[in-house]
Amino acid sequence: MLKKIRYRPSIRQKITFGYYAIVPIIIALSVFSFVELRFFEKKLLFGKTIAEFFNTTLEVRRFEKNFFLYKQESDYRESISYASEAQKSLEDNMAEFNTLVSPMQTAMLVRNLKEYKQLMRQYANPEIGTSLSKEVLDGMIRKTGKEIVNAAEDIARTERKRLQVQLYNSQILLLISIISLSLLGIVVGHVLSRMVIRPLKRLEESMEIIADGRFEIIHIDSKDREIVSLTNAFNKMLKELELRQRHLIQTEKLASLGTLLSGVAHELNNPLSNISSSCQILAEEITENDMEYKKELLSQIDEQTDRARNIVRSLLEFSRDKDFKKETLPLKNLIEETIRFIKGQVPTKVEIEVSVPDDIVIFADKQRIQQVFLNLIKNAIEAISGEGIVYVRALRRSAIEKAEEEEPEIYNYLKYHGKCTVEEDTVDIEISDTGSGIDADILTKVFDPFFTTKDVGKGSGLGLSIVHEIILEHDGCIAVDSRVGSGTTFLIRLPIPRGTGKR
Repeated sequence: MLKKIRYRPSIRQKITFGYYAIVPIIIALSVFSFVELRFFEKKLLFGKTIAEFFNTTLEVRRFEKNFFLYKQESDYRESISYASEAQKSLEDNMAEFNTLVSPMQTAMLVRNLKEYKQLMRQYANPEIGTSLSKEVLDGMIRKTGKEIVNAAEDIARTERKRLQVQLYNSQILLLISIISLSLLGIVVGHVLSRMVIRPLKRLEESMEIIADGRFEIIHIDSKDREIVSLTNAFNKMLKELELRQRHLIQTEKLASLGTLLSGVAHELNNPLSNISSSCQILAEEITENDMEYKKELLSQIDEQTDRARNIVRSLLEFSRDKDFKKETLPLKNLIEETIRFIKGQVPTKVEIEVSVPDDIVIFADKQRIQQVFLNLIKNAIEAISGEGIVYVRALRRSAIEKAEEEEPEIYNYLKYHGKCTVEEDTVDIEISDTGSGIDADILTKVFDPFFTTKDVGKGSGLGLSIVHEIILEHDGCIAVDSRVGSGTTFLIRLPIPRGTGKR
């Protein structure tokens, strides 16, 4: 069976189709404009002929009057000459003149011109022979000349009116053509916008979502080959980026693991020393009958063994790569466990104060949220060069309280990712230090990947970026405020879903 080939149009084809749809109309409008211009060119040339004809008839009358006044032979000849010229112009353009007046009128005008010349000859040359007196001839010449001029003037007036009507009609047609072409352009543009620009706009919006750090698969309802190929390429890139991000988080976690090991070694040293001492005492007093004391020592061994086991279990849980899974966690225990991890790294002059109510719980992935606390507390410790304090505080706030009270001052400093607008009940966790602080110029960059203020080789620049990503995974938000010389404060706001009550 032949495989059915699915045809996908392309953006290029759509644009080409729109182009070919408009081009014939533009050509038609251009041809129409050219024909109209040619028509007006002919009309103007004929109008010139009519104007010359009318002027010629006026010259006939002018020389006629001069001849009657001064009786000069030259005026007579000029009058006859202009009359002949008018007659020739009329006979040469008879078809055009017949479009302005009736053929009967043009024939009458030709007869008048011939009669006018005949009367002028009879008046100027009495020997030709005529029974009419000069007074009668004078009246007939004047009457015929007047009829010729009046007819020429009517023809010129009719031509002007006709030109005005033609010009007005052409203007209307041209205006209608321009409006029609504009409307067609708008329609074609709208269609192209729906077919081409809208998918591209959707793609742009998807890119903005990705730029905000949310790796959401792009779904664009378009059959264009370019859009489909681009969407598939971006989705493939997103999957690759998501995979790389997981690798980066795991890499950062392993880097943090090296920091934890020294703290864990210090934490394990106490229970192991206790176990060792209890075992030595038991070995020395194995023959004695003080069973209560021996039970107490054995109980201490068991207790310290569990303590060491819990420390190792917490370390393994932190280092193990697990799927994202939220669960209800007691916040205070989680903070204290995280601090135990880095206890060996805390300088003797740095104090960590934890002020977290026992009844506050959060709904989070233990491994990831613990990595957030670990990075922030570790950074706070490293920001203190001499004596100082790291504060870890937490407060549960209801949606009603947030609506009625003003937001904490720190939320005025959300310069990097905007206002924190979680509308559910939340837990606000504040981690602050009395260290050197962060300059305002670089405060907006602290969550950028690979940005670090530490010396080369002492920081990857991924810690706070990963913190930001993990908080977004939990549908929360994080804010930072800092003053040079006064320390830095990070505030985390995590939503508490309905049904997640106090522990």
